[in-house]
Amino acid sequence: MSQRSTLRLMTALLFVAGAVMALPAQADLSVTRGSQAAALGPESSAVPEWVYTVRPGESFDEVADTLLAPNVSAIRLLQHNNIENPATIGSGDSLRIPLAWLQRQPDPARVNSVTGQVQLISGNDGTKRPLTSDSLIRVGDEILSHAGTATVELADGSVVRISPNSRLAFNRLTQYGKSGMVDTRLRLNQGEIETQVKPVIEGGSRFEIETPSAVAAVRGTMFTLRTAPGSTDLRVTEGEVSFGPPGKTRRIPAGYSASVSTAGVGSMSIHRLPPAPEMNPLPPQLTQLPTELSWKPSGASAHRVDIFDGETGRWINSSKVSGNDFDINLLDNGRYEIHLAAVDSRGIAGMPGILDVEVDLRARTAVLEQPEAGATVNDDMPEFRWQLRGENEVARVEIAEDKDFGNLVATSEWAPDQSALPSRPLTPGQYYWRVVTEAGGNSVATSEARALVVNGTLPPVRIISVNYVDSQVRVFWQKVDTAAEYRLQLSEEPNFNNIIKEATLSDTTAALRLIPGRRYFVRLKALSDGPLESRWGPGRELFLE
Repeated sequence: MSQRSTLRLMTALLFVAGAVMALPAQADLSVTRGSQAAALGPESSAVPEWVYTVRPGESFDEVADTLLAPNVSAIRLLQHNNIENPATIGSGDSLRIPLAWLQRQPDPARVNSVTGQVQLISGNDGTKRPLTSDSLIRVGDEILSHAGTATVELADGSVVRISPNSRLAFNRLTQYGKSGMVDTRLRLNQGEIETQVKPVIEGGSRFEIETPSAVAAVRGTMFTLRTAPGSTDLRVTEGEVSFGPPGKTRRIPAGYSASVSTAGVGSMSIHRLPPAPEMNPLPPQLTQLPTELSWKPSGASAHRVDIFDGETGRWINSSKVSGNDFDINLLDNGRYEIHLAAVDSRGIAGMPGILDVEVDLRARTAVLEQPEAGATVNDDMPEFRWQLRGENEVARVEIAEDKDFGNLVATSEWAPDQSALPSRPLTPGQYYWRVVTEAGGNSVATSEARALVVNGTLPPVRIISVNYVDSQVRVFWQKVDTAAEYRLQLSEEPNFNNIIKEATLSDTTAALRLIPGRRYFVRLKALSDGPLESRWGPGRELFLE
């Protein structure tokens, strides 16, 4: 019979109502270091422990099966807690469990958001692939940001924001069973990260970041870590961080920065951060962009503005400004968190002022200009024009064969422009066109529809060769199958402002007599039997010596 089966039998036969200690009916995530270990037997040495509180209806065997690693017996846990009979354990009693005895399993991190170009380097085979939202980050993986940023959430809810031109390795991502404790160890090889770490359990959880010159051990805090060849800089805005060269760390509280330089054999300097600037208030809801963010002069020569998505924590923008104002622009509708900090002489941002804003832009209907309603055009790529009436809007033209726009035959690209060409040539026929405007990423407005008739067009004429014979020049051009005639223009200017000769021809060649020593330019267009004609083809330079 196994040890755990024996304990189940003992539990069924015996019942004692004593309790070791009355605690809330949940796991107490404080950890002791065994100050009375000598009285608890040889196995209760001064090692990190987790105090677990037994829940109502929960037996000792269930606790052992759920929390202990496979190589740790339930009897060892009884001995460690100086308990002879497991039946004496009831709801509210506490059990001290050494962390080394808890079940452990890797728990991958998850990517919340990605902006720009960011790569994931596999810890298994070293392959690189684009990093995408919801990607899982496993032990040994690395994130390499180029011009992009990424936001990663760890198993315990801690968040790491990776700035551009950074490289972060995930060396350990371990969770201790169902205790809520984690062991997270990262290595920042280059660049900058900003972290928001959940409070860790004293003596249990571990959150540590190494750089080539320093180590930062975290207890639950918000901080920024930046590393470059020869130095590492820390900025603490909440909580505290144990920071310094390996083996020589010091606790750095909120409101301070610290720098470690390899030039001074691991020397460290500590400085007070500049206070948060006093920002002038903004309305809680921004209905038009750009909007100016301003603040009272702080004496700093530069300030840093960071904008984060209020839902995902995505790093939207990071800007360094020299004045006392900043234009908030190019944001979709949603909630945002704006951080403003003065930058000190060492380039380290100070304590941030934080402002929560909501962007709520509304698209307005565009005013159509050209072509007129019911117009007829001879061009298969007609230009469409309109006027935008809102701020921070993009628009596109939509073209359909029916009034309901059930079948779009052409569009234009979304752009802040007020004119566009269709995405493809239009065959002769009747069409309807309109302009759709968008603001804030989710607010859309649609203009009235206008009818348009396209007669069509002919392809432009291309000159294929020029022959010079004495004082005569013969020009040859490509035949257009649907053309009845061709119109030729001759000018002494490449932009054809001054036409010195114009002729209509039925053939695909023409002979011109030119004055030697002068430069001329020739071009052609195709003509049909009806109103259709091509655009002017490219000009060709002529010179007779």
